Amino acid sequence: MLWFDTEDYVLPASDDAALRLCQFLTDEGIRATFKLVGEKARVLEKRRRQDVIAALQKHEIGYHSNFHSVHPTPAEFLSGQGWEDGVVEFERRERRGLDDVERITGQKPSCYGQPGSSWGPQQFGALRKLGVPVYLDAGSHVSLRGAPFWYGGILNLYALKNTLRTRLGGPQDLEEARKEFVKAYDTLLAEGGGPVSIYYHPYEFVHRQFWDGVNFAKGANPARSEWKVPPQKSPQETRIAYQTFERYIRFIKSHPKVQFITASEALELYRDKARGRWFSAHEVRTIAMGVKKGIAYQTFSGISLSASEQLSILNQFVLAGITGKALDGVRLRETPDGPTLSAPEHGDVSTPRSQFEWTVSDVADYLARHRRVPNLVWLGSVFVSPESYLGTLARDALLLTDEKPLPQVVVFKPMELLASAHVQEDNPKLWGWVIFPPAFSAPQMMQLAKRQAWTLKPALLAGSRTTALRHCAIRLSQNLMNCFFGVKSITRSN
Repeated sequence: MLWFDTEDYVLPASDDAALRLCQFLTDEGIRATFKLVGEKARVLEKRRRQDVIAALQKHEIGYHSNFHSVHPTPAEFLSGQGWEDGVVEFERRERRGLDDVERITGQKPSCYGQPGSSWGPQQFGALRKLGVPVYLDAGSHVSLRGAPFWYGGILNLYALKNTLRTRLGGPQDLEEARKEFVKAYDTLLAEGGGPVSIYYHPYEFVHRQFWDGVNFAKGANPARSEWKVPPQKSPQETRIAYQTFERYIRFIKSHPKVQFITASEALELYRDKARGRWFSAHEVRTIAMGVKKGIAYQTFSGISLSASEQLSILNQFVLAGITGKALDGVRLRETPDGPTLSAPEHGDVSTPRSQFEWTVSDVADYLARHRRVPNLVWLGSVFVSPESYLGTLARDALLLTDEKPLPQVVVFKPMELLASAHVQEDNPKLWGWVIFPPAFSAPQMMQLAKRQAWTLKPALLAGSRTTALRHCAIRLSQNLMNCFFGVKSITRSN
């Protein structure tokens, strides 16, 4: 997976860098993902750099925020927001940039990635509304064993363990990077295949200092008339940088089991097989058994389920049982968002069966209307956490699959969302980007991110024979027709 954060709209030399990189990759038959900042696209248009725009159009276009480092950045304006207002605010601030990138390049962006480490959970709700299905970047806010994952209903190619690149200083840097790639290549082949994520910025080839660091560091927000041009590399340094990168990409390309793919192709490779799927009563029982081990994602039969999806499936199944409908199975239509607030702690709670049946119906209506897990599940005048509710749903679903009656008194026991451990606690390392104001933190936002771990689950690589044959056809098409299919390199075994 080869991708470029194309963001510098201050120094014109970065336009030429993007042009050269596009042309090199096109000549190599490699289609990369170029994530454009909205202002970068507008500046290319104003500078009449149609040559750069045309070169970019031969690759896949992603989105990289509207202004990147101009304050407030996404994490800053989301840090004090809740879920719904944060979703609305992200869309308000970012829709223009997304629309301009699409208008100028002629491509609807296939993916998004945050500027620097300016990440926030509300962006996932907004990206779904904006029709952006993939999150592509490097970071550590949420991770799942260094592999692709689903979070917020979006495919995340994020925090990947094989995020590689070569420094651009010449033969020694290149040799070190080659060894690192071979190690990852061999490991992935032994595992049956997987992603390698390689990223750059076009300005790296011409700048000695980050374009935004000289203007917006430590919370600074000067007027546009005061923006400074960053110092440039010498012609020899730039020549060595391109030469090192080009030799690195050709080295990777020389490996027979490497494919370069785009973000949209990654979405097909890691397509979610759970949404829209019918789950039989036997599979519902498997899900219920998994909940007994804790509230986390589950994988079985080549699919993965988030905790929120498990709640949706089990609630439908139990509702069918208490209303006398056939218990042959249920369909999962979507991934509900997680709750927006944490439930207060509570001990064991008991309620009559009649109240439980009313609550199951009420939760079904809540899921249908709000498309997210409720913050509290009400049992008349008392409440339980959604985690506790899911645990009880699982126990009652098992009774129904065994054709046993539900108890007259239903008991809810405290449970924890184990999946939240994959989301970082607020800490200074998360916000180490030079652009943030000193001591920036976002504890409220990271707690919201943990609640959205209800949506977290692994993204499973499609490994069927049909998929393998399809990719053989893609490679043949590339060789014969010079069709450009790729951004991210995926190493696969036969």
